[in-house]
This record gives sequence, structure tokens and C-alpha cells, in this order.
Amino acid sequence: MNLSILIPLLNEEESLKELYNWIISVMKSNNYSYEVIFIDDGSVDASWSIIEDLAAEDSNVKGIRFMKNFGKSQALHAGFNKAQGDVVITMDADLQDSPEEIPVLYNMITNQNFDLVSGWKKKRYDSVFSKNLPSKLFNWAARKTSGVELNDFNCGLKAYKNIVVKNIEVSGEMHRYIPVLAKNAGFSKIGEKVVQHQARKYGVTKFGIERFINGFLDLITIWFLSKFGKRPMHLFGAMGSLMFIIGFLSAGLIGFMKLYKLYHGLPYDLVTNNPWFYISLTTMIIGTQFFLAGFLGEIILRTKNNEKQYKVAKELN
Repeated sequence: MNLSILIPLLNEEESLKELYNWIISVMKSNNYSYEVIFIDDGSVDASWSIIEDLAAEDSNVKGIRFMKNFGKSQALHAGFNKAQGDVVITMDADLQDSPEEIPVLYNMITNQNFDLVSGWKKKRYDSVFSKNLPSKLFNWAARKTSGVELNDFNCGLKAYKNIVVKNIEVSGEMHRYIPVLAKNAGFSKIGEKVVQHQARKYGVTKFGIERFINGFLDLITIWFLSKFGKRPMHLFGAMGSLMFIIGFLSAGLIGFMKLYKLYHGLPYDLVTNNPWFYISLTTMIIGTQFFLAGFLGEIILRTKNNEKQYKVAKELN
């Protein structure tokens, strides 16, 4: 099979049939063998009924329905597990991503041997202050932190080799950082293509300004995981040991100064009256806690449970 097209969605009943017809037109004109997988992330409108109708008419249409809204990352994770095509394409269901981009993305994967190609919505039809400017700042920070030189991490239109999606774990809200996850997994040939961005035709966006706040927090998380995810003791243990040594030496110096003054008959204060003694003691305690945090992190890594973070209600094969 040439292509698996994954479409995560939430309450997009107005656009699904139009998007499906557009995709099928592109598939037939290029003679692709394909499957279209809709992942319904807990919609409360008629989205799932429409997906069932499409699946009944076309055996290439498959569907996954979550029992409730688990988030886009979990939807993509479920789709990645199900995808069988040599090339996997992800796109949003709101008609802002154009299926006409699929052939070029497919060729970049198959002919130019990219592991992953991310779309770049260079010209956007979104609000400048609520989306464009925060998005530029977010993408700049993501590039600097991750080392992945992409201009648009948030673009939902991406293409992957099948082996890539089978070897990355998309959890939490990490769908923005799939290219970073792929790089950390060893897939280094990551490309970018300018794609057409279209104004939303139906409904309203499901993401607000809070996605950028969450995005920056996730960026810190993925930076930590990429650097120390497999060796937390290297960070926490080092920090803890350093703080404990500094606190211990400081407390020792305070004690030595008192003994020195006693030996030479100089006036002195009680150690417990010296505020630096409590600072040193606190530093040792915090250092010990950091060390324990690293130790517990190592234990958790060795006993972690890979249980899914979503629950499927129905599935169409």
C-alpha cells in the first residue's frame, strides 16, 4: 500500500465529506493504493456517523472512535499504530490543509529518501496577534532548543516513512514535536515543504492561546527527555551531589571558624546563631532530595508501564 492518510478530528461534521471527496480525487488521479483513517477524538456532533457512512461506501476508509476527548497526540498515536501504508500522511480535518500537497510530499519521502517532511504554512490566514506572532516565537524557541531546523512545528500536514511512525511514542501533548521525537529516535533526514494554508471554511478552531503556553512547557519537557530522559541520575545526581558538597563544606567552614576562635581566645557566636549555618544545612537537604529524585527516576525508567493513554470505543477496519 502506498499511502496511509491519518485525519484526527473533533467535531468536524461539516467538513468531513468534502475533505474525503478531495482526498479521493487526488488518490485516483495519481493511481495510489491508499487507506484513509479518521480518528474521532470524542466528537459530540455527527462526525462518527459520517465516518461510518463513508466506511460503508468505501473499503479504503477506516475509523477509530475514542470514548472521550483524549487529545490530538493520542489520536495520532492510535492512527500510527493502525497505519499500513509505506508513507504516512497526517492532516487536519478542517480543510485548512490541502490534499493537493500529498503527491509532492509522497515523492519527497519515496524519491528523495526523507524520513519525515513537515509542512510550512508560510502564508497564514490566521489572526496576526493571537496566532501568527505567538507561533513565530514558539517556532524560534523550538528550533533553538531542539536543534531541528523547521519553520513550522505546528503544521498538521506532515509525511513520514512508515518505519518512523512505528518507532516513536507520541504522548501527552507532544504532537507538536514529532520531528524532534523522530530525530531523538535516530531519524535524521528531516525536510520541510512550503504548503498552502487555507482559511477555515466551517466551524471554529479547537485551539486557543493556551496551546502556546502548553507548547512552551512541553518544549521544556521534551528538551529534558531528549537530554536526560534515559539517564535522569546524570542531571539530578550531579546537581544533588554538587549542592550537598557545597553545603557540607560551608557547614564545615563555619565549624572550623568557631574552633579557630576558641583556640585563640577570640569572641565567637554559637553556630546556631549563624544564618549561614542554616543556609548550608538547607543546601545539603536540597542536594539530597535532588539525588533521590535522580535515583527514583532511574527506578521508574526500569519499571515504567507503557499503558495506552486513550480508550477506544469503536473501530472500523
